Amino acid sequence: MSKKAELVVAGRKMPVSNLDKVLFPATGFTKGDLIHYYVEISGMLLPHLKKRPVTLKRYPDGVEGFFFYERHCPAHKPAWVKTARAERHEKGGDIDYCVLGDLPSLVWAANLANIEIHTFLHLGAALERPRAVAFDLDPGAPADVVDCCRVALWMKEIFDALKLQSFAKTSGSKGLQVFVPLNSAVTYERTKAFSKTLAEYLEREHGGFVVSKMQKSLRKGKVLIDWSQNDDHKTTVCVYSVRAKEHPTVSTPLEWREVELALKKKDAARLKFETADVLKRVKKQGDLFAPVLALKQKLPALAKLGA
Repeated sequence: MSKKAELVVAGRKMPVSNLDKVLFPATGFTKGDLIHYYVEISGMLLPHLKKRPVTLKRYPDGVEGFFFYERHCPAHKPAWVKTARAERHEKGGDIDYCVLGDLPSLVWAANLANIEIHTFLHLGAALERPRAVAFDLDPGAPADVVDCCRVALWMKEIFDALKLQSFAKTSGSKGLQVFVPLNSAVTYERTKAFSKTLAEYLEREHGGFVVSKMQKSLRKGKVLIDWSQNDDHKTTVCVYSVRAKEHPTVSTPLEWREVELALKKKDAARLKFETADVLKRVKKQGDLFAPVLALKQKLPALAKLGA
């Protein structure tokens, strides 16, 4: 399969190939469909990618085939694809990450069968300045996303008491993610300590439902609050990114009332959204995650969490 075409994207002529290649065999979703989705969602997605280094996750043979993470932006990238250098004092040296901050760059990555986009919590190469605190809620079977809703709402209660606004999104996989925007002068050292303390507090308060330690053996029937995302080496799947699952599900912003309703109805299906669903949602709701980019909040002292 070697069909080639040329798209004009934001005034740039871009070669694309194998648009009819099926990436999701269960649904027939093709690389052309992937590019189309990223073009259509770009108005919502691109602000979350602006100046932000990303790790690519490429599936050249589709979701059932081989995949690989790509931290170093490929040498064959077009000259107009921007990069952000991260200085690493470790084996392997510095890394030049891709920055997919404009539509041509986003389409270029999708044409590489980059299904998932994973972003850092900081901008550019400013490794020490996270813009938010992030929590990844990962259920251990038989727990599911409904159990994550319960935990997310417990977290929201704490944030409300601390006068912090928080925002939820699906992971696009089996869990939920909760973000607390900061957009202020803060370090990963502080956000990591804060998130760890909060996770451990909830584990003490709700030990039958919550675990804060990473060992998989501890997760059965519980929800892991993964606080370790708050690190300059870690990336989290970006809002509006497609996930490489059986169906083309998407990491989708939620209203808190949707989280409450899913828990009340015990209906996990309410929180599963595919590409077409998300495009319909944003036409009605706009970008529910936009405040994460701009809302300025101060991280409270750990003493307020009972540390």
